Amino acid sequence: MRILTLIGFCTMLAVAPIQLLAAEKTAPRAGTTEPRVFNVLDYGAVGDDKTDNTAAFSACLKAVVQAGGGRMFLPAGVYRGRIIIPAVAPDRWMALEIVGESQPDTIFGTIGAFKFQNNNTIVKCLDASGPAVISAAPSDKCYGRFSCVHAVIKDLETRTYDNPRIGGIDLGYAQQCRIENVFINTGLYNVQTAKPTHGTAGLITPACNNGALTVLRNVVVTGFDTGIVVNEHTDADNINLASNINGLSFPFAHHASRFGRVGSYRCTNSLTVTGRHAFTVEQLDVERAGPGQTDGNNAWQATVNEVNDPGNQGVGHVNYWVVVGGVGATPAFTCNGGKSIQCRRTGSAPAENSPPVKP
Repeated sequence: MRILTLIGFCTMLAVAPIQLLAAEKTAPRAGTTEPRVFNVLDYGAVGDDKTDNTAAFSACLKAVVQAGGGRMFLPAGVYRGRIIIPAVAPDRWMALEIVGESQPDTIFGTIGAFKFQNNNTIVKCLDASGPAVISAAPSDKCYGRFSCVHAVIKDLETRTYDNPRIGGIDLGYAQQCRIENVFINTGLYNVQTAKPTHGTAGLITPACNNGALTVLRNVVVTGFDTGIVVNEHTDADNINLASNINGLSFPFAHHASRFGRVGSYRCTNSLTVTGRHAFTVEQLDVERAGPGQTDGNNAWQATVNEVNDPGNQGVGHVNYWVVVGGVGATPAFTCNGGKSIQCRRTGSAPAENSPPVKP
């Protein structure tokens, strides 16, 4: 019987190998279901850089929530409007993804002028007030008004305008998030941006809450007062911050945050501490504007402090490397306060918080 069964199976493979392979690729495995993907085009969205898609986005996200979670997919295009993640009650805790078609064109630098492209997936809002381009709505059914959602944002760009009055992504009311391959900007090459005067942030991570969790990978923020507001339980790597007044801002947090590599280019303050917060930065790579690289419009981008902690509330370790544009590496590293933050230049012997080296 075993021999006959084997012969029969081999005969079936010989007769219909293509059909079997096709079935293997298309049929879900036992015990699984097809992923829940909701295309914004099916809900009336148009990526023509003209149509206000806020209502279409909301309709799509409503369907995602009703399904118990899933993926909101935005094909390549420039989508005007706001994405507001609806509140999720505790009894419906879910993961909700907002995903573009491919990795965005992350244009940033320290010299020159570049025109932004309209490739890939761009969510754009030019409103003068209101929520961020992408935000999480608060819930009235959970403590602290937190929404019981794990928000995943991936492979897209958010765009506002020079000196923005609105933020890029605000997930302060989300319980958890993962953000990957995301470019948050103001529609101008960062060297050309005006000094931000409205206190807005490119990214606000979930605030202190019982289930707080933030994972950031390959995130670029340019042209805001604050690049990223870092709340507790944040794990981040390959973060690039260009031409923000404050690159990373650390408010009060119960639990510590960890950063792998952070690039800070032409930020007035690379790291700013506003509350008691413990953190580590394994590599802070700073480029200060060099001689002749600023003018009357962007003189504000001259670096003042690598660590700005006037209240001495930060606790942690920072390994740094500083370069002056057109000149090269320099030992210059300026701390304003930061008595409990141990700072060490890459390649130097470990030491207790060394006094700042000023340029």
